[in-house]
Amino acid sequence: MCGILGVVAASPVNQLLYDGLLVLQHRGQDAAGIATAKGDRFFMHRGPGLVRELFRTRNMRDLAGNWGIGHVRYPTAGSAFNRAETQPFYVNSPFGLLLAHNGNLTNSETLRREMFLSDRRHINTTSDSEVLLNVLARELERAASGPRLDEAAIFRAVAGVYRRCQGAYAAVVMIAGYGLLAFRDPYGIRPLVIGKHESPCGMTEWMVASESVALDALGFELLRDVAPGEAVLIDTEGNFHSRECVAKAVNSPCIFEYVYLARPDSIMDGISVYEARLKMGEFLAEKWKRTLAHAHVDVVIPIPDSSRPAAQEMALRLDLPYREGFVKNRYIGRTFIMPGQSKRKKSVRQKLNTIRQEFKGKSVLLVDDSIVRGTTSREIINMAREAGAAKVYMASAAPPVRYANVYGIDMPTRSELIANNRDVNEICREIGADGLLYQDLDDLKASCTIGSRVQFFETSCFDGDYITGVTDEYLSEVESRSKGRDFGAAGEAEEGAGQLDLNLIDQDQDQDER
Repeated sequence: MCGILGVVAASPVNQLLYDGLLVLQHRGQDAAGIATAKGDRFFMHRGPGLVRELFRTRNMRDLAGNWGIGHVRYPTAGSAFNRAETQPFYVNSPFGLLLAHNGNLTNSETLRREMFLSDRRHINTTSDSEVLLNVLARELERAASGPRLDEAAIFRAVAGVYRRCQGAYAAVVMIAGYGLLAFRDPYGIRPLVIGKHESPCGMTEWMVASESVALDALGFELLRDVAPGEAVLIDTEGNFHSRECVAKAVNSPCIFEYVYLARPDSIMDGISVYEARLKMGEFLAEKWKRTLAHAHVDVVIPIPDSSRPAAQEMALRLDLPYREGFVKNRYIGRTFIMPGQSKRKKSVRQKLNTIRQEFKGKSVLLVDDSIVRGTTSREIINMAREAGAAKVYMASAAPPVRYANVYGIDMPTRSELIANNRDVNEICREIGADGLLYQDLDDLKASCTIGSRVQFFETSCFDGDYITGVTDEYLSEVESRSKGRDFGAAGEAEEGAGQLDLNLIDQDQDQDER
């Protein structure tokens, strides 16, 4: 899960990109980067850390130009600590390209070998995003007629990317001297929306972003989503072109976006995240009535923040009081994307504190968006008991997470998932709850399809059905790599090793200069 942004405007875009990344910060807190262009020259600043920590006034001044892209990173492939794997990625041939990518390629190792053996291209990091960039670069070489590009050649190149790349990918690309390219994989697994704004000078300004909330915050009107298998090209003059570049596309967005990843005020693929989460609570309440009506509950309490709409609706449908029982420290990162189990466990109590009077002597129903590893749930239930709760029940707005996700969410190792090879009663005992309720997968799908035209979802972490086709050998390979990597294991790439920024003005400053 990462956040991407691209803008073509009538005036300098550095502030627009910065503000947009702030709004998308929930999609990645490991690293950030902004690239802009003026004429045929690129300017870039990128590095580890939060957006507000990374960009200083002098960095912003150096990001000249009226069009550019931005990225916030949450690593699911490659190294979490290698500075060179921060995005955007750059390649100087052909034409000069910069790419920011959200998702995960499932055939990146095959492509990496092809790049070296057939295309004579060297991939210098372990990031699949650099692989995607080099595949696009090679396809542009093939599609171009001589030293110049045109609209048709760019769309032919994207069609070549779709033929070669498997997995989930939404990307924004800067092509020097031409403009902004955006595309989304043929299944539409990762989100990408389009917005426009009429500037005072009469030029139509364009923005593409991972979530509609970025458009809202920056005054852009949401037009639509980039369709699965579609490519969008916006030249430097603001002319908009689009084309379906794949014969058969099936819109199957990742359902976990609506459960947890996206902000509640976003709309993606015509689905309101907030309304979907309300529906999740409604379906949970109906299942509670069918299966756990005998359990006495005094109060419904959400685990902040993603579960609030579901908890509110569940309390309403069960005619129970809704209370805030946990106060969140907003200066601690989301524990789901914390690198390493020990840090996740330690951060739970740093992140949440109980309001003791809401628990003391009460039977409480805690509602969370999902239960992945179980570490957070176990700690939260312990905190509720320490605060004096008589009984603690848990409800999950999502079904049991039993399978690896290979499309850009960090749940790659099945052995880490608490629901792997356990039934609900066993999970309940593991997390220390007095009762446990999971959402049914059909009800989760129904929560997200009401009022939308989406008929299919990517639900592999719940049902093991990988829509792009994934072999057991690939899953075993991913899990093996993940165990060795774990965001800081021995053998991590050395700081400083990585991509070469050829002829690129990169504002990576030494820490002492900040």
